Amino acid sequence: MTAPKENLPDATDRTSLETDRNFMLRIRDRENKLIKMIEEALARIEDNTYTICEKCDEDISLARLKVRPVTTHCIDCKTKEEAAEGALGQCIKVQ
Repeated sequence: MTAPKENLPDATDRTSLETDRNFMLRIRDRENKLIKMIEEALARIEDNTYTICEKCDEDISLARLKVRPVTTHCIDCKTKEEAAEGALGQCIKVQ
């Protein structure tokens, strides 16, 4: 429900409305992504692969699954992935 631009008195009101709309769209997008991850986790439970890391095929610890039930990687693989992403980010910043 967005008001036509001509019904808003000034640019500030239009900007505020647009900011609110963008914020709600971001929230909806995050919710949709989380729902998808939950559905994927439920599918992994059904096919008995829920506790298996997608990268190394080792078990994901119960403690990690309790903290992040939608995870698909064990802590070792996730740590390596984040370290690689951090290193890549540093390379990009330097260039």
